[in-house]
Amino acid sequence: MDKFWTFLTALHSGAGPIVMLLYPLYASVIAMESTTKVDDEQWLAYWIIYSFLSLTELILQSLIEWIPIWYTVKLVFVAWLVLPQFQGAAFIYNRVVREQFKKHGVLRSTHSKPTKPNILHSIFPHREGHEAHSH
Repeated sequence: MDKFWTFLTALHSGAGPIVMLLYPLYASVIAMESTTKVDDEQWLAYWIIYSFLSLTELILQSLIEWIPIWYTVKLVFVAWLVLPQFQGAAFIYNRVVREQFKKHGVLRSTHSKPTKPNILHSIFPHREGHEAHSH
């Protein structure tokens, strides 16, 4: 029985880097090389959410240490973000991230101007017609 638990522990430990980093890295490269924009958006959304999650973990590390199931919960959540059947990253981005950025004036809708000056717009001015890459 000890070997079984050792195996499960090793599997659990290895699943994190595979699900959270290795597969998203591979899928991001494939998306960049494809001709469709939909997969680019899914993986860019994933990296935005994963970055936010990682920063949150850094800030709340002393609190998270007291939550014994945190790693498992995070693994399940990230699997939901990553798995193509769910498109979780795009869902969270569209429902939460985009809405919060719009609410706080960081993003403009295509038909309106920002309601208040924003420091991010002065640091990273939006360039019309600029695309990160072309296929």
